[in-house]
Amino acid sequence: MSSKPEQKETHQANGAVLPIVPVDCLTSPDRGQLVEPSDFLGPDGDGVEVVVLESRANAKGVREEDALLENGSQSNESDDTSTDRGPEPASPLKETSFSIGLQVLFPFLLAGFGTVAAGMVLDVVQHWDVFKNVTEVFILVPALLGLKGNLEMTLASRLSTAANIGQMDTPKELWRMITGNMALIQVQATVVGFLASIAAVVFGWIPDGHFSIDHAVLLCASSVATAFIASLVLGMIMIGVIIGSRKMGINPDNVATPIAASLGDLITLALLSGISWGLYKELDSKAYVNPLVCAFFIALLPIWIIVAKKNAATREVLYSGWEPVIIAMAISSVGGLILDRTVSDPNFAGMAVFTPVINGVGGNLVAVQASRISTYLHMSGMPGESSETAPRKCPSPCSTFFSSDVNSRSARVLFLLVVPGHLVFLYTISSMQGGHTTLTLIFIVFYMTAALLQVLILLYIADWMVHWMWGRDLDPDNFSIPYLTALGDLIGTGLLALSFHILWLIGDRDSDVGD
Repeated sequence: MSSKPEQKETHQANGAVLPIVPVDCLTSPDRGQLVEPSDFLGPDGDGVEVVVLESRANAKGVREEDALLENGSQSNESDDTSTDRGPEPASPLKETSFSIGLQVLFPFLLAGFGTVAAGMVLDVVQHWDVFKNVTEVFILVPALLGLKGNLEMTLASRLSTAANIGQMDTPKELWRMITGNMALIQVQATVVGFLASIAAVVFGWIPDGHFSIDHAVLLCASSVATAFIASLVLGMIMIGVIIGSRKMGINPDNVATPIAASLGDLITLALLSGISWGLYKELDSKAYVNPLVCAFFIALLPIWIIVAKKNAATREVLYSGWEPVIIAMAISSVGGLILDRTVSDPNFAGMAVFTPVINGVGGNLVAVQASRISTYLHMSGMPGESSETAPRKCPSPCSTFFSSDVNSRSARVLFLLVVPGHLVFLYTISSMQGGHTTLTLIFIVFYMTAALLQVLILLYIADWMVHWMWGRDLDPDNFSIPYLTALGDLIGTGLLALSFHILWLIGDRDSDVGD
């Protein structure tokens, strides 16, 4: 019997059957020398043509074989119909500006009206006794609204990416993603809510040097209870939105994050106001209620930790996902300090109704963009992999807003939504007689300038931050949105406060800025 290597494939050319032999077979087992030509002699001693397959390993260790055929007839790459080729990118990468705008518009307006409702609530509750006597509650407002945005939008971004890349197609995968992510956000909400109350106490103590243990416990109980309940309700809404979007053929990246904020600000602010007001009434007669509320929600932490650890999809975030939400909470608390110091001045009481609106709109738009870029990168590989879609250098503003790629197109669409969206929201506030400010032309100009500048800065930072995190093996779905929404709170509150101060200084009495 001949000692020829086993022929696994043959190639028909010019009427002769030619053996196809991998190049590895041309070497001996010790790979020290080539196989002798005599091993490839035919039965009559004549030579047999051999078509050699070059075998190599790519970066992921997958063996690939390219046939080098005798006739030299090679087909173009575009004609290759091999079933081994990966699937084409999903539909989000082929969207037009019109389709992006159409999908984003409704949830954007819905989210905006949610922030308008939150602003109206804040405009009313700022006169309640708990907000007057425990002014640190104002510091909790951006921190908890931002925390809601950080957790729910990060959840929406994670689930949107998982849905787009096929990780939620089976009931088992869907249930695994739901339970793990719900337990994860409950852990994060409880811990960060507790830390937000500590930040509020510290920031409230620094300017005046006044500290009250009863007020500190009240802030802790209000913050933890609000964060827990709001995250539970909004998390369930978010899961329903993403599942429904996939069934309707809509890209979840375009609708999930805005809808996460549509009722989020209103629900969170209403919960904070109601819970803090109820606990404030119990300070004198039932002082044990506040510590008991804190202890109850903190005691539930081990249960959520165990559930989140059992899920591989959330285990990593449980260990490594704390830095962004905690730093984001601190950044939002600085914005809360600005709000506290500004609204406490009767001259600027009208700012309260506009703060959730400008912060919410900016955070919603940048969260959509960050989620879209993250999904785009996930379709090209995994975080940390070298990819032409993940530049390491800081992008130029021209490449962010004026290039031809789909992410630049979506940035332009989102930026163009700012002015018409805010005009609708301002008209709604004015028609409902909210706030203490008359909408004069000069006020609208200053307000729009602040809103446009805020979104412009956020979209540019998002383009840089998502790619920067991707290149450093960090999943942008978990790390980018908390920073971006917190920066939106800080930039929005700061620019709005600056606009009100300038209006007051130039004497725009017609706008009744100071009530």
